[in-house]
Amino acid sequence: MLIIGAKGFAKEVLEILYQLNLTKNVYFFDDLNKDEQLLFNKYKIIHDLHEVEELFTRDPNFTIGIGNPLLRKKMFDKFIQLNGNFTSTISPLAQIGHFDVEIGKGCNIMTGSIITNSVKIGQGSILNISCTVGHDTCVEDFVEISPNVSISGNCYIGSYTTIGTSAVILPNVKIGKNVTVGAGAVVTKDLPDYCTAVGVPAKIIKYGS
Repeated sequence: MLIIGAKGFAKEVLEILYQLNLTKNVYFFDDLNKDEQLLFNKYKIIHDLHEVEELFTRDPNFTIGIGNPLLRKKMFDKFIQLNGNFTSTISPLAQIGHFDVEIGKGCNIMTGSIITNSVKIGQGSILNISCTVGHDTCVEDFVEISPNVSISGNCYIGSYTTIGTSAVILPNVKIGKNVTVGAGAVVTKDLPDYCTAVGVPAKIIKYGS
């Protein structure tokens, strides 16, 4: 398994692979910090895409250890072109409903997260530590849900949206694409595409990307 990135969130993804007993053949990719050769004095850091191509002939599986939704999409496009297989990492310590749950490719579902029934999580999305996603909710592609976020039932979260730590999304709320919800915000009504909302209750403070 190749983890794209070798810093903060990539280390948390490694922990999920440890929980799954899948750390035997783990590599990291970082083309920005080329002086670092090993992570935790154990795991090789690859800096060159040609070496990635060679690795993919043996094991094409990769996941993304970077948080930013748009950067995640960029990395997805790059490594798919190298014939990589976008792979989810799902903690065995997450709780996932047994009925009508769909989790797309390349998702990172972290420790303590709870997904109830009739939930869709799109490809490349992050459900960080101790998040909850209620029934009949749809989270689209490449969404970043930060730690301790609570998403109630019948919600919709558009692609490339970031929801900050400990935010709360109340029932039946629709959030558009490329939206930023601030940490600790309580979203009580729909938010349009390309906006930033903060506060309790959440108010829009910025429009546009």
